[in-house]
Amino acid sequence: MYKRILVPIDGSSTSAAGLKQALLLARDQHAKLKLLHVIDEFRVFATPDGGLNAGAIISALKRGGREVLRRAARRAAASGVKPEAAMVENLSGRVADIVVDQAKRWRADLIVMGTHGRRGVNRALLGSDAELVVRQAPAPVLLVRSGARRRRAAH
Repeated sequence: MYKRILVPIDGSSTSAAGLKQALLLARDQHAKLKLLHVIDEFRVFATPDGGLNAGAIISALKRGGREVLRRAARRAAASGVKPEAAMVENLSGRVADIVVDQAKRWRADLIVMGTHGRRGVNRALLGSDAELVVRQAPAPVLLVRSGARRRRAAH
């Protein structure tokens, strides 16, 4: 059913939960998997001190992004999936816009991503890239909540 699965990852436990589900689906469906890490340079320049050390901060973000992709690719290979990987720099807006754009360009037929499951004031203040992806995506979106959030909700 799914042949091209896009997985945005950021190294968090939340994105790891999304990756886990994407790997299960990719293996089951014999689908191609694309790992996507977005370097959010927009936020660096949007902070008061960001412009002062932007070069050093962006270099560190890129090193971290390469490591996130390397670990995720190694995890995929261990589960029998050989992924593509991409790192994209975001210079002008929301990460969700980059995810949607990459899904269109790569012709993904499913996007799998972790979500914090924020509600209320936290969602209003922090926004929800996952929600924006769902609203704009060219393909179905599977949102996976992190295990920590699910455990708290159960108690």
